[in-house]
Amino acid sequence: MTIVINLTPELEEQLRKKATDRGQDISLVAAELLASILEWEAQDSEEAIRGIQRGLDDFEAGSFRSFDEYANEQRFKHNLPA
Repeated sequence: MTIVINLTPELEEQLRKKATDRGQDISLVAAELLASILEWEAQDSEEAIRGIQRGLDDFEAGSFRSFDEYANEQRFKHNLPA
């Protein structure tokens, strides 16, 4: 499949440099970078969904604390004023 992407001159230069440094074709490097970011994005979304589900499960189980408790803990942890 052929896709045409318009890059800024700065981004094109970064891509060309990366391809040169690797000794690879610029199209291959671009495809690998796109594949990596798409995989990372999918994993990040899955982790976020799992985290949200854990929070919902904890809430349903009655395992939660008030915002004031959380805020006080964060103030103490990060040495923030009250």
